[in-house]
Amino acid sequence: MLRPAEPSDILEILRLVLELAVYEKEPDVVEATEDGFRAALFGESPAVFALVVDGAEEGTLAGVAIWYLTFSTWEGVHGIHLEDLYVRPAYRGSGYGKALLARLAAICVERGYARLEWDVLDWNEPAIGFYQSLGASPLDGWTTYRLDGDPLRHGV
Repeated sequence: MLRPAEPSDILEILRLVLELAVYEKEPDVVEATEDGFRAALFGESPAVFALVVDGAEEGTLAGVAIWYLTFSTWEGVHGIHLEDLYVRPAYRGSGYGKALLARLAAICVERGYARLEWDVLDWNEPAIGFYQSLGASPLDGWTTYRLDGDPLRHGV
């Protein structure tokens, strides 16, 4: 039921990403395409990975975790950054979110990675409560910065 994503999952993964964008009140911001996901996840040198949970109906997915490797210069080893975790509302409370996180944690342990990290919107109380129930804690003293759009294109 929980497995690495396959090329045949691309359209469903994109649908899940769009559902997440609606939930996060940003439906018009998603620019991702099937081709983009196919290249990122299954191209010659993939740098992004996904785990999926199969849905009740053939060809549907109940949830997805999209992640990539990070590196800690202080510890000298990789970690995982969870870019997105999304479980469809009909499947919430079934343990799928916990199973996805548990598998990512197991990958960290198996490979000797130092950490599993992700971001959560400040207003997303259900997600915050879920993550805290698993023993996760927010980082104090760190604020995420981003360089994108025109500043990124025109250089710093």
